[in-house]
Amino acid sequence: MAEEAKSEAQQTAEDNDAFGRRVALMTAIFGILLAFSSVGGSNADKGVLLGQQRASDQWAYYQGKAIREHVYRVPRMMLEAQVAEPTSLGAAERERLQGVLAKLTEEEKRYGTEKKDIEAEAKKIEQDRDLSERRGDEFDLAGVFLQIAIVAASVAILAHSRPIFYFSCVFALVGAVYTLNGFTLWLPLPG
Repeated sequence: MAEEAKSEAQQTAEDNDAFGRRVALMTAIFGILLAFSSVGGSNADKGVLLGQQRASDQWAYYQGKAIREHVYRVPRMMLEAQVAEPTSLGAAERERLQGVLAKLTEEEKRYGTEKKDIEAEAKKIEQDRDLSERRGDEFDLAGVFLQIAIVAASVAILAHSRPIFYFSCVFALVGAVYTLNGFTLWLPLPG
């Protein structure tokens, strides 16, 4: 009977050791997933900062073009008013002013066209920045779930508790899905 009790205690200890090793291995896998999530999140954060900087630069460039467009618009409008007014301008002077007016109009249009191209590029950069921000949010949530999974798995080892381990696996699975989604953005996940 003593041998039977010892054998049962030994079997329980071996089962606990095997359980502890399996959970430790899974915890290491959770940690690897967390590392991928952290790197992805770091890259996404850099993308947001760089995107914001590039968008700001592009909008400043846009403003410069808008100012130049306005610089040509004001004298053009003044010349239009001067040419339209019946005055003592001679034909040669009126023709010269018409030439200057045409140049001012052409430059104003050129800056207006360039401004539209710059605006389109700025909006594209902002979309890329927003995409990086969404990726960062996914990676942040993945990190939270994976950290909870690691802590719960550690508690499962200490308590020799399979339910706590299964609980940690659920959190790890959710964290893995958020990590994968951070890289692919294939699912519109909540959060």
